[in-house]
Amino acid sequence: MNPIVINNLKKSYGTVQAVKGVSFEVRAGEIFGLIGPDGAGKTTIIRTLVSLLDADEGELFFMGRTVAGNTKFVRSNVGYMPQRFSLYRDLTVGENLRFFGDLFKIPGDKQNGLMKKLYEFSKLEPFKNRRAEALSGGMKQKLALSCMLMHQPKVIVLDEPTFGVDPVSRSEFWDILKSLSSEGTSVLVSTAYMDEAELCDKVALMFEGKFLALDHPDHLLKSNEQPLYLIDTDQVHIAYNKLYELDEFSDCNLFGNSLHITDKNNHGEIGIKKILDDRQVQYSSIQPIEAGLEDIFLKLIKEGSPTAVQEKT
Repeated sequence: MNPIVINNLKKSYGTVQAVKGVSFEVRAGEIFGLIGPDGAGKTTIIRTLVSLLDADEGELFFMGRTVAGNTKFVRSNVGYMPQRFSLYRDLTVGENLRFFGDLFKIPGDKQNGLMKKLYEFSKLEPFKNRRAEALSGGMKQKLALSCMLMHQPKVIVLDEPTFGVDPVSRSEFWDILKSLSSEGTSVLVSTAYMDEAELCDKVALMFEGKFLALDHPDHLLKSNEQPLYLIDTDQVHIAYNKLYELDEFSDCNLFGNSLHITDKNNHGEIGIKKILDDRQVQYSSIQPIEAGLEDIFLKLIKEGSPTAVQEKT
């Protein structure tokens, strides 16, 4: 059995159904991403898996045991990093690591070796005497991850670990996750960042408690069969309001100061320019582009029905 197995999980808060019957597995050494906006149900899945919440329906297995009835086993063996990981702000980096080593009853001599390894990939050794409250956001997250790894869990579960972290620190954090994965650690991570989704081995795109897609990121990217174009314009909102309901395009979405349109009728660049000119839409350039996961995600939301949600190898 895979380290994490979830079958038909359902969870409600009063009348709000937060998770609507999702199923997935995380293999050994795999990075599995729960991808979606706030309110999609990602945190509920994670908290139920680590035994902080009880499922309404469904089965959850952690390292071969049911989560229900094995709370102590789950909490002793999982590496869990919640959205707001509480470091001891008045302790130094080194003291925080020692504290978690003592918490999990790791002998002092073994702690030394673990701390050396954690310092190497977190790059925190130069700051080992700095108090946690004086660290940057990215360094705090790396310290939180390092503390969680002091007991060497084979399965780690991270709830939006890079939220609000600068791009460089995010990249370094994901380098650590990749390193852990290569050593056989199973990683379940939630994020709203689509660029991070592409770093996962497998992803579930979530919206309103459901999986819209469950597949390898590269498979999802290749699933888009219709031509996609980027339109640069200085009047992006005006252009969007004129184009988003046209029958000529199956999708029209805002991306910063540009638009992405799906050319379902194969008008091509010349045909698209004519449509824009006829509707007096100002633009500076039009160019074909490859679809990103955000394009795929927005398309699936618009379609409104789950697609490709079966586990694929």
